[in-house]
Amino acid sequence: MTHQPTSSHFKENAHEALRDAPLQKALVHVRSNFIQKRAEAAQRLPEFEALRDSARDIKNHTLKHLDLYLEAYEAKVRELGGEVHYAATAKQGLDIILDICRKRGAKTVTKGKSMIAEEIGLNDALEAAGIEAVETDLGEYIIQLRGEAPSHIIAPAVHVNKDEVENEFRRAHLHLPKDRDLSEPAQLLGEARGVLRDKFLNADIGITGANFLIAETGTSIIVTNEGNGDLTQILPKVHIVIASLEKITPTLADAAQLLRVLARSATGQDMSVYTTLSTGPRRPGDPDGPEEYHVVLLDNGRSSMLGGEFEDMLRCIRCGACMNHCPVYHAVGGHAYGWVYPGPMGAVLTPTLIGVKEGGQLPNASTFCGRCEEVCPVRIPLPGMMRHWREREFERHLSPTTVRAGLAFWAFFAKRPTLYRLATSFGMRALHLIGRAKGRFSFLPLARGWTRYRDLPAPQGATFQSQWRAKSRPVA
Repeated sequence: MTHQPTSSHFKENAHEALRDAPLQKALVHVRSNFIQKRAEAAQRLPEFEALRDSARDIKNHTLKHLDLYLEAYEAKVRELGGEVHYAATAKQGLDIILDICRKRGAKTVTKGKSMIAEEIGLNDALEAAGIEAVETDLGEYIIQLRGEAPSHIIAPAVHVNKDEVENEFRRAHLHLPKDRDLSEPAQLLGEARGVLRDKFLNADIGITGANFLIAETGTSIIVTNEGNGDLTQILPKVHIVIASLEKITPTLADAAQLLRVLARSATGQDMSVYTTLSTGPRRPGDPDGPEEYHVVLLDNGRSSMLGGEFEDMLRCIRCGACMNHCPVYHAVGGHAYGWVYPGPMGAVLTPTLIGVKEGGQLPNASTFCGRCEEVCPVRIPLPGMMRHWREREFERHLSPTTVRAGLAFWAFFAKRPTLYRLATSFGMRALHLIGRAKGRFSFLPLARGWTRYRDLPAPQGATFQSQWRAKSRPVA
């Protein structure tokens, strides 16, 4: 199923999400689980804040010397018998992978969870080429059956409840007895494990993403909690790693530092259950492993971010902490963002990758509370970059005419302090008199964007500037 970006319709998507009762029930788990677990994990580690500084510095250093580390990584992979392919665009990435599949006569591909594969639409391309693509991460497998995109980067099926999973399994697994009991999560998990085990054993090619690519050793690292990534890359004869350029990490020691903040920020674990290192194809004497090892390095707009306002976004290690703590994500979920990357990180990355015309609404989906920056393990200044995108949207006249007119009206007064003070003083007094009976407004001209969803409190007392001047007067 093809998932075209709908980021330009974020407002409509958000309204639909707010009316979706099952979704709203499911989102409660994001608010209650992820936040508390991260806080507890950070509290257990006294040096957590120092590790965040170290992680930021490692990523900054790597980005400043990305060309050198890419060359070192490529040389090491080839030295060990693997192959590195560079893809400037999503189409080039797809062409490279499809060419490898055709050369091996592949009929079935198993896949570990990969946001890059989602970004380039890999499943659709494989299916169009007559190749069965099977997601092996449980959450990804569930949403594949449902024909949906992930709604979260680490918990792709967080929006789906147990009953919906049971219905999908009964619809898809017709070879199993109809009267089987699927009332408990453990039974659902057991059924998925049994179905996927056959897929693992029969796959021609395994495709995984990568959390880190190590220049020092030519190693790719994935972190999972299910072990599906291990089976995806060990059992087939060909292992393809697809990752974006910024996943390069200088040394194994640097990766160890990053791993210490990754799981704690993502799921509140000290470490993920599986941290798997793969270094090239099977060597003589190895009991298992692929015959071929390919790495596809995708640019797709990343290099244009280097040295610019959005370079800091390339530090992202895809932990999901920003969306776990975002009140907007809590309200509407991931699908409302309309593309691969939801939440605050998506509000910055999506306009970069698909353009401000398509993704320009997303930076407006923020209260600017700053929680995303506060919890980011590599200290990405997400609110500041969202402001940059808002400025670009405004400069290109992509924001609504009413918004631009309102800001121009406000700017006229803001540039004239005396007039501004007179206007606000008069306006607040008038609103106070009109609204003093109820103490609030359920409707107010020019404020329907607010009053359509909530009451607006009637002003009480003097304006802030008047109170400030009164407190600033010297005492006689």
